Amino acid sequence: MGISEKIAKFLDAQMFAVAGASNDRGKYGNKVLRCYKEKGFRVVPINPRETEVEGLACVAGVSELPDTVTSLSIITPPSITALIVDEAVKKGIRNIWMQPGAESQASVEKCVRAGINVIADGSCILVVLGYREH
Repeated sequence: MGISEKIAKFLDAQMFAVAGASNDRGKYGNKVLRCYKEKGFRVVPINPRETEVEGLACVAGVSELPDTVTSLSIITPPSITALIVDEAVKKGIRNIWMQPGAESQASVEKCVRAGINVIADGSCILVVLGYREH
């Protein structure tokens, strides 16, 4: 499957989540969350230290996500990404997009072995969705 098909499959989800969501508007975890919201997607922020991000109720981890979430954006350091991928495999997440800087070869391989559609080639969801800072 080419990158265009992978992206289309990722974006075909009913609901999304952002691991690494932040209340700091300068961080990419915040920008990705705002991008989903602005484009009309249903999205859940994941951050173990927050209860709310950008007005949305926050969950502490992937295991707490509603079952309707099938696509997960990850904006965390690679060592944290590995833990999130482990949780995502257990949860049954079907699509993972590792933002540039979040990916590691081991995490990508784990996704592939679990049959997860993984995007970790340097593609940025903000570029793909045409996000513009306000």
